[in-house]
Amino acid sequence: MRIGLIVAGLLIAALGVGVLMGKLQYTQDKEVLKVGDFSAKVQQEQSAPQWLGIAGLVLGGALVLAGVVRKS
Repeated sequence: MRIGLIVAGLLIAALGVGVLMGKLQYTQDKEVLKVGDFSAKVQQEQSAPQWLGIAGLVLGGALVLAGVVRKS
């Protein structure tokens, strides 16, 4: 269980760093025009919000700390 907490914490912290560096992006489809059966869509690439990266770092650090402190 200790190793599991430490590994999960490291993975979550790494994702948090990726978010803070702006490396994690997602695509959002948005419909801009619809006339009858015709529709026009636009794809926008957006970065994940920075608060999500900070939360990932805090949560990951807490999990690593819990794994290190926990006794076997």
